[in-house]
Amino acid sequence: MTTTPTPTTDDAPSPPAPAPAQGRGAWSTLRPLVLRLHFHAGVLVAPFLLVAALTGLLYAASFQAEKIVYEHELTVPVGDRELPVSEQVAAARAARPDGEITAVRPSPEPGATTRVLLSGIPGVDPGHTLAVFVDPYTAKVRGELEQYGSTGALPLRTWIDEFHRDLHLGEPGRLYSEFAASWLWVIACGGLVLWFSRRRTQRKLRGTTGRRRTLGLHGGVGAWVALGFVFLSATGLTWSAYAGAHIGDLRTALGQETPAVSAAAGGHAGHGTAGGAGGDAAHGVGLDRVLAAARAEGLDNPVEIVPPADEGSAYVVQQIQRSWPTKQDAVAVDPATGQVTDVLRFEDFPVLAKLTRWGIDLHTGSLFGLVNQIALMLLALCLILLILWGYRMWWQRGRGSAFGRPIPRGAWQQVPPQMLVPLLALVAVLGYFVPLLGIPLAAFLAVDIVLGEIAHRRGRRTYGPASR
Repeated sequence: MTTTPTPTTDDAPSPPAPAPAQGRGAWSTLRPLVLRLHFHAGVLVAPFLLVAALTGLLYAASFQAEKIVYEHELTVPVGDRELPVSEQVAAARAARPDGEITAVRPSPEPGATTRVLLSGIPGVDPGHTLAVFVDPYTAKVRGELEQYGSTGALPLRTWIDEFHRDLHLGEPGRLYSEFAASWLWVIACGGLVLWFSRRRTQRKLRGTTGRRRTLGLHGGVGAWVALGFVFLSATGLTWSAYAGAHIGDLRTALGQETPAVSAAAGGHAGHGTAGGAGGDAAHGVGLDRVLAAARAEGLDNPVEIVPPADEGSAYVVQQIQRSWPTKQDAVAVDPATGQVTDVLRFEDFPVLAKLTRWGIDLHTGSLFGLVNQIALMLLALCLILLILWGYRMWWQRGRGSAFGRPIPRGAWQQVPPQMLVPLLALVAVLGYFVPLLGIPLAAFLAVDIVLGEIAHRRGRRTYGPASR
């Protein structure tokens, strides 16, 4: 007597799809579709997520690494008295007379250097500045490094940041990170629903082996960190290329954009654009009186002083603390009189502007410092493990040394029209607001339908009951 081996390929004949039973619950009809989407999205998107997780892990660690690598430039022995900011800037100017001063960041705490930021320096990326580090007690220059962004990232963190954001491929490379962020929350939510829809006895890990144990690890860890993944996805999309633009348009339409202090000299209060690059920091009353005026308005450290962009502009002094509590107050100071002409308080920001600020800072590890960075590293490690466990489960579905067959297709046909139509409408909306989610999702559904129809015409329809 011979035994016919069980087919394991996607083309293997399967029983015809069962017709939806009367009184069948909504979840029982949706679960096969969610399972198939979770499986295929996991298999296809996981490589992008793996890169994002690895580079994100490095970025979260780069804050502390930066303090070690650039200790000489960032710190000095604490002296008796800090020199006026103008003398420190003069020392930086003597060391680097070329370029234009775009901002000055006075020493934020005892033992920290002052940064004088210059633009237009040969050999420095046009989107970056050259930071000259000055000892606030002696006015000696400690060194100079290229700096990027409002958080003052130095070369090590800048390189990792760009690697995480676009793989050093420029604007085309940003599509990878937006694609990963667009799908992360879908995969996380789908996995969470699938895990808690299983019977409690099936979720037990103790005493299990093989694929069931891998599933237990994958689902159990995923359930604990799913909310963190949803947060990373949502905040990552806020400054992405396409979804981020739609989010920005929505905030503008709702009057929730981030305001800016008016940089117009003469006291035209309002929320226009902040000051730009000036040729020299010594305009009018000078940096020392400008800083004193800002201090009188309650702007304590850390702050950044931006020189007037032109003769009709004011100095802008803004707090730059992204950690909790957030300090983002700003004032404009008339260079002719040293009087404050406009004040903007972070407490007056619109709600969405505050949430965006906190969300981005929490995503990048700035909001709660080292604790925040450790939490991000743990999330990245969990995502890496979940991806590896997911591929292992796929392998364990197979026979011998081959990956298992995919989750059977045709699950969408079991969804009643009254549920399927709203789902398709949701895909259309997502395709507009989050195109790197909606467009691939629509393509997946279209390909699934076409392949199912081809298999049907060949008499090899391959959908059937799905298991996990």
